[in-house]
Amino acid sequence: MNLKESGEQWAESQAQQARLCFRKSYRSNFDSAFMLMCWQIWKERNARVFEQRTRRPDQLVEAIKEEIMHWAVSLPPHARMPLLHLSPPPPHRLLLAGGGRRRLLLPAARRRSLVRVRAAASAAAAAAEAYGLPFPPERAAHHRELAAAAAAVERACRLCVDVKRTLLSGDKKILEKNDQTPVTVADFGVQALISLELQRLFPSIPLVAEEDSASLRSSNTDDNSSNVLVESISSAVAEKVSNADSLLTHDDVLRAIDRGGKNAVSFDSNPASYWVLDPIDGTKGFLGGDDALYVVGLALVVNEKVVAGVMGCPNWSNATIASRKEDSAAAQPDCGILMIAHVGCGTWSRHLSVDIGQFTTAQSTWNRCLVDSCSVVNMARFCIPDSQTWNMIPLSVLFNSTMDESNPRDENEILLLSVYCGSLCKYLTVASGRASVFVLRARTKNLKSWDHAVGVICVQEAGGQISDWSGKPLDLAADLTGRRDIYPSGGVLVTNGALHGKLVEMISANHK
Repeated sequence: MNLKESGEQWAESQAQQARLCFRKSYRSNFDSAFMLMCWQIWKERNARVFEQRTRRPDQLVEAIKEEIMHWAVSLPPHARMPLLHLSPPPPHRLLLAGGGRRRLLLPAARRRSLVRVRAAASAAAAAAEAYGLPFPPERAAHHRELAAAAAAVERACRLCVDVKRTLLSGDKKILEKNDQTPVTVADFGVQALISLELQRLFPSIPLVAEEDSASLRSSNTDDNSSNVLVESISSAVAEKVSNADSLLTHDDVLRAIDRGGKNAVSFDSNPASYWVLDPIDGTKGFLGGDDALYVVGLALVVNEKVVAGVMGCPNWSNATIASRKEDSAAAQPDCGILMIAHVGCGTWSRHLSVDIGQFTTAQSTWNRCLVDSCSVVNMARFCIPDSQTWNMIPLSVLFNSTMDESNPRDENEILLLSVYCGSLCKYLTVASGRASVFVLRARTKNLKSWDHAVGVICVQEAGGQISDWSGKPLDLAADLTGRRDIYPSGGVLVTNGALHGKLVEMISANHK
């Protein structure tokens, strides 16, 4: 018996032993999962032999998990499996086909589902290949997801620019939510657009997002203003969606918005993969002047950790885009910034493309982002929420604040930057090295996950650090069922890393 035959027999015996650990009603599921795993390993073998392309073991494991997840979610609702143990799928058989190779034979409906899943996977791979990232796929387990997210956010930024240009030209383009914060055509349009893009490419990954369509469906239906608003949103989305060949109805847009709404998905205590989207962080800034920043923020969470993220800021100017003041070579016409981050691959930024769909594929257009190197508290540059004052921060017991950068500061005074509006703008400012610290006081017990998730990965991969005021990392899984809320103790502290320990000590000592 040769080595290959003995290896095959060993693998089969191990599979049979594992199979016996399951109840009989689950064994057909095990057979399917095992064959999908073998298929992925066979693909890896072919890639190594014929294409000289190799993945790390952890990347292969992620591919296997994704394949099984695609298989699970493509089943009819009554037959879908839980995440950690599988419930019976539609009947199928395992047969020996030509050459003794096992082949999974499925009913016609099941095969059609797999075709749709395969089509989505192929589209995602094509999108990743077309959208050039500054690091190769071999280094990034979630390269395809990040490339698709970057393309979607860039389209969304263009939608924001176009909507803002016409926003004030007509009536009924702005609603007020229950918390008295404004929401616009752009908020809804961005959420619908990104939801559609992600659902087409990654149908098995749920979306957690800020908006839902309830206010659209119930807003002043007696005077037809709701229909006008939905029409405006649908038109904005239809102009930017990548799959423009199919007709996009109002219902399609409303369903896309609700895919990220609070009742769209219910998680449990098990680790999960999902997107977190803030369609526009800083809507007041979006409605304000050109100097008020706003951000489209999208993050991918896997097993309770943010692994990739994209922030797009359409009106980020040349004065703030370079991560170092001396980087004058980066100066280009103002066209906003796109910042991406992937765990283990760093944080990078480049200018937004001038025209929708004109995505660059050149890696040289990306610039590495690093936090600043300040290690002295009174020399650091701070930013706080627009709705808060310095005396609300425990550090105000130790330091006064000034917004005048031209005057020298003593050891009891810090520089407070004016960065408008929204939390993600502050994360972006720290990640790009323009600010040293962002500190936020939690006025309520909970904060929203979309105001922080993408900022966390961008600052961390730029060399910074994020925690609550007690020094503990932000727990994105604290909201077990919704993944919409986080519960930081005291507030959130975002720093360049060098200052983090000192500031945690100072805040803890003076926080009442």
